[in-house]
Amino acid sequence: MIKPASIIISYTVVGIVVYLVLCALGEVAAWLPEPSTAPAHAVRFCDPALGFTLGWIYWLKYLVVTPNQLTAGALVISYWLDMKYVNPGVWISTFLVIIVATNYWGSQYIGTFEFALSSFKILVLFALTVLSLVIALGGGPDHEVRGFRYWRDPGAFAPYGDHELLGRFQAVCKTMSSTTFAYLGSELLGMTMLHIENPPEAAARAIKLTFYRVLIFNIFSVTLLGMLVPFDSQDLAFAGNASKPTTVSAFIVAIRMAHIPILPSILNAFILFFVLSAANQALYMATRTIYGLSQEQKAPAFLSHTNRRGIPIYSLGICSGLASLAFLNISSDSKVLFGYFVNIITMFSLLTWISILITHISFVRARKAQKIPDSALLFRAPFGVWGSWFALLSCMLISLMRGFDVVEMAVHPKRFDYKTFVTSYLAVPLYVSLVVGYKVLTRCKSVNPEEADLWTVTTIRERREAKTTVPKSEVEAFKGKYWLWHWIITAWLL
Repeated sequence: MIKPASIIISYTVVGIVVYLVLCALGEVAAWLPEPSTAPAHAVRFCDPALGFTLGWIYWLKYLVVTPNQLTAGALVISYWLDMKYVNPGVWISTFLVIIVATNYWGSQYIGTFEFALSSFKILVLFALTVLSLVIALGGGPDHEVRGFRYWRDPGAFAPYGDHELLGRFQAVCKTMSSTTFAYLGSELLGMTMLHIENPPEAAARAIKLTFYRVLIFNIFSVTLLGMLVPFDSQDLAFAGNASKPTTVSAFIVAIRMAHIPILPSILNAFILFFVLSAANQALYMATRTIYGLSQEQKAPAFLSHTNRRGIPIYSLGICSGLASLAFLNISSDSKVLFGYFVNIITMFSLLTWISILITHISFVRARKAQKIPDSALLFRAPFGVWGSWFALLSCMLISLMRGFDVVEMAVHPKRFDYKTFVTSYLAVPLYVSLVVGYKVLTRCKSVNPEEADLWTVTTIRERREAKTTVPKSEVEAFKGKYWLWHWIITAWLL
């Protein structure tokens, strides 16, 4: 349900956290000019156990994203064909075959394909934002000016119990999981920064674009949706009294309520395409992550085996097999299973962000211990280490807020949803077990700030700066000649 005020609060809070996470990752990425990884940063500046755990958590997150998106695909199909007529397992089987085949025979084109598709996604989001604004101002076929009427009736917050303040707090808690899920993969911008030619420039650009993304494509969009769709609409897929056909997109509900024909089906087709693309990319990321862990001797050696075409077939096979978890919705409601997957992915994302923030705090501590001034940084996080501390505490608070929602204390004081609780917090003991288990087995120690390897990085930077560089005039000429390609690159960073 779209609870206007609560979801705006959630998107703003989580958006600020994501921004600070990227600032932290950008500062470390700019200091390390050679291709690296976030787990490698954790090993270098914090603790080898944290680096090991971050790699596995990152893999587990994308491992769960794959069946989650396959389940979402089945939900999208239900807009046209109800699940009581065709079992969702049929669609899941079809989608799974498609993405596995793509990862096996077309893996070399996935990067290029996703690169271009991201630009198309941005165009669609921009068009939907403009359309939503037009509808809100009365420019739709019904010429009805909606404004903020739904903030008054049925209200800006969904009612929970008799306690108004407590009910509003729980309304915000209930949106935190889906909001965090909406920002899934934002740290990939930081991962991209680690593999390009100019990390400081890329860090500044990525963080600036992230700010615009948070402000325009997220907060502004959900504000418009709150103006167009009441939270108690029966057309929303996750409404308790949902009617048919339902949809997983509130944008489609808004378009239908404005009586615009044909466009809802077209947009639903786009959404299906985007969902399958996300499932395909998640399978690719999961495969490559476990393959990389195997190469670093942090996973079984056989997972690094490749065929003649360079495909890590065993890694792909294991990730594809575990993606079959999506078939669980054959015996369960797809909406319920989708919610469980969202709970798991949300916590994995929070733990990933927490690990990145701890790494940045350790990096700053090492700099201070070795008396390296802020002026030596090629890129500095705008809010420094205090921004990372704030984001770290916020991530922990968001995790706890999920627990308030699980208990449902405002409506049913004695009710406890154990399935939601387990799926919401399963990642936490797993995370702790990986850290403790690695430390016990390897007897590794945390990195002493005074002994952290910062000087090797300086040597690498000097060696890189000594390389022959392309004249600035040639770079500008390239941008002028291939302006469209340069624009696509910028759009993809969003």
